[in-house]
Amino acid sequence: MPLDPETFELLRSGVARFVTERLIPREEEVVEHNAVPADVVAEMRDLGLFGLAIDEEHGGLGLGMEEEVGVVLELGRASPAFRSVAGTNIGIGSQALVIAGTPEQRRRYLPPLASGELIGSFALTEPEAGSDALSLRTTARRDGDDYILNGTKRYITNAPTAGLFTVMARTAPERRADAISCFLVPAGTPGLHLGQPDRKMGQRGALTCDVVFEECRVPADALLGGQEGNGFRTAMKVLDKGRLHIAALCVGAADRLIEETLRYARERRQFGQAIGEFQLVQAMLADSQAEAYAARCMVLDAARLRDRGAATTMQAACAKMFASEMVGRVADRAVQIFGGAGYMAEYPVERFYRDVRLFRLFEGTTQIQQLVIAREMLKAA
Repeated sequence: MPLDPETFELLRSGVARFVTERLIPREEEVVEHNAVPADVVAEMRDLGLFGLAIDEEHGGLGLGMEEEVGVVLELGRASPAFRSVAGTNIGIGSQALVIAGTPEQRRRYLPPLASGELIGSFALTEPEAGSDALSLRTTARRDGDDYILNGTKRYITNAPTAGLFTVMARTAPERRADAISCFLVPAGTPGLHLGQPDRKMGQRGALTCDVVFEECRVPADALLGGQEGNGFRTAMKVLDKGRLHIAALCVGAADRLIEETLRYARERRQFGQAIGEFQLVQAMLADSQAEAYAARCMVLDAARLRDRGAATTMQAACAKMFASEMVGRVADRAVQIFGGAGYMAEYPVERFYRDVRLFRLFEGTTQIQQLVIAREMLKAA
């Protein structure tokens, strides 16, 4: 159940202080070491951030969607790496279990995911299967009381630190939704191998790598929900929710960029006055503020609809598409207003400019969101 308003406001304001006082001051440390400091991760656990979307019965906070995006709006103001540490546990690393796990699977895995003791990772993308999830090649063949997995997953978030992989694999050769099943594979299972952490354009500290399965044997009770063929549909439900989460993250990042840009526009002087006094600079500030406000309204509206039990596939895709494109434009304007300084690593807008580029790609590219939106429109018509 959602929290009462007073309790939620205490949580939100606490997270906002944590972001301002603890996370933002340590962003450069994350960049330098390509890792979130262990003491920060421990504080995130203490705040309950790993279990935002896991029910109280299993040790989480059980937030509704509007509450979840409210917290993520605050987390988004800091480097995306901080949110990423807990992000898979909040979303794609736990929600398949929440949606389709057996009672025993939920009892076994959700409490340590909620506490942050266990890091979850969602293994769907492959070298030849990203947007086209039905073309995945990882296979799971039945062998007595076990399944044997073979295949390679690519760009898997939090894989280097994960303790549990939610793996989409083909249990039938045909290209159809019920040919894809989902397996819960603990780290350290023989036949599961990790590649080297990827070197990325941005988002240092948010680790990804390949996950390779070579004759990886798992027991039949590793099959999510104890049922073959539910993997693809579960993945799509997980991504619906995840897209709202990412949209909120984009709005939080836009808020931070606007804050940094406003500060600079008031302090930087040219031609005898602060550059914020020039109308062309004001126009860029105004465009950024208006677009961030529009995206925030979209995210909150879609979250409220989801909390009321409405189908929000189209709204989630709209919010993710608009917010991820929006934050890219806000970042670009921020660099432009900073001028040459915006190209320098000493200012955070340079790092955010690279970091936010990923939001238009993962959990469905902008072009995939367009297809989802149009499909839902045609279906409704």
